[in-house]
Amino acid sequence: MKTPLPTDSDELYLTIDQGGHAIRAMIFDGQCQCLTEAYEDIVTIRPRADHVEYDANALLETIKRTITTAIEQLPPGLNNLCGAALATQRSNIVCWDNISGEPLSPIISWQDRRGATWLEQFSEHADNIHRVTGLFLSAHYGASKLRWCLDNLPGVRHALKSNSLSMGPMASFLIYHLVKERPLLADPVNASRTLLWEFEHHDWSPHLLRLFGLPATTLPQCVPTRYQYGTLDLSDYKIPLTIVTGDQAAALFAHGEPDQKNIYITIGTGAFIQRIIGPEPQFSPSLLNSVLIQESTNISYTLEGTVNGAASALSWLEDVYKLRVDFEVLPEWLSRESGQLLFINGVAGLGTPYVLPDFESNFVGEGKTWQKVCAVIESIVFLIQLNLEEMQVLPQSPERIVIGGGLARLDGLCQRIADLSGWPVLRVEEHETTSYGLAYLLTGCLATGNQPSDNTHFAPHTAPTLNSNYQRWKKIMATRVASLS
Repeated sequence: MKTPLPTDSDELYLTIDQGGHAIRAMIFDGQCQCLTEAYEDIVTIRPRADHVEYDANALLETIKRTITTAIEQLPPGLNNLCGAALATQRSNIVCWDNISGEPLSPIISWQDRRGATWLEQFSEHADNIHRVTGLFLSAHYGASKLRWCLDNLPGVRHALKSNSLSMGPMASFLIYHLVKERPLLADPVNASRTLLWEFEHHDWSPHLLRLFGLPATTLPQCVPTRYQYGTLDLSDYKIPLTIVTGDQAAALFAHGEPDQKNIYITIGTGAFIQRIIGPEPQFSPSLLNSVLIQESTNISYTLEGTVNGAASALSWLEDVYKLRVDFEVLPEWLSRESGQLLFINGVAGLGTPYVLPDFESNFVGEGKTWQKVCAVIESIVFLIQLNLEEMQVLPQSPERIVIGGGLARLDGLCQRIADLSGWPVLRVEEHETTSYGLAYLLTGCLATGNQPSDNTHFAPHTAPTLNSNYQRWKKIMATRVASLS
């Protein structure tokens, strides 16, 4: 039965997804049915090795245009936009002048590692930082990027002396510019990816701010995920912004309340493996603790593993080997029996469980183009499997893996995860999981049919070649990691 169009009195909701490659704005009705959608690519800037950034003004204008386009697509008479939610890439940071509003730095991406060498001086504090923040001492997070801005950008130092400097999560910069009231606020998910936010008080850590030499007065106020952030003032609409979070946290709500029986994997530029652990952090020496959501004083966490080189590893392959990854033929390539070629995937550094900022990427063995591409795909699967093994620290065994994201469209990748892990894999059909997760948080409803279906089920099979390759790959990785210790 066709869903009836809403009337002019029905409540509508706006979601804004700031992703690694694009901005997406979607408008939903109260039953979580998408009415309009606007999408615009953004430009990633790589000025030198280990530097990954965005032009702050350009990205902000792209967001405004995308929101406006989504609103303009609404049928006449539908204008009752009563709530909005924003999700951004976690760990991106920016500095800006809170009087003029001008950005004083680029938006520095989570992929950026320019502060890795500077961060090494704090290695003796690494274990304590992990316990306090849930994160490893890594340049992928915000602290070293903020320190780099203070040390290298004259405009940032001048604003600090003039008491007009604000710095912190990119989400805080966007809130400041999109909201009429110009608040200086940080949601817990994005704040927690700075290496400066502590579990115990759900706030900035005075100790870590002193350790890294960062002034507390420049950071936004920490508030819950669900909060009255202010009013979006765009396209003649006044829309309350009530939810701000990170993209990976929002994605877990795309199909309702996350289930502790599932392991959730999202594969895009990187891959993120998450398992719900409830209101108390669960320390693991090799995994992250991440904030899922905070409502008032109630908070929920996930145990999280990260793979830095997912889609970015395929981009690396194209750049370094001058190969074209053809996604039209890739499914057929992945349907073939795996060969012996292995790829040691250190693209963008190693994530968990190793956490190394610099790690050489190379092939072990020889192969044709299709074999190289498949070996890169299998390296992503292998890195995911390492994290799945680490997640067995939790007492209750999961029942299945739920997978989403751009690369999850590859049947061969999903089947390999099932075969190697031994758990069934359910692929989420709706790939815009961040937007649908935001819509669920706004409306409390699920889109009709927005549930995994039988035809996306990958049952584990016996895969001796894949398992043999994984064991060989695992030994090579362990030897190389040990040589760097």
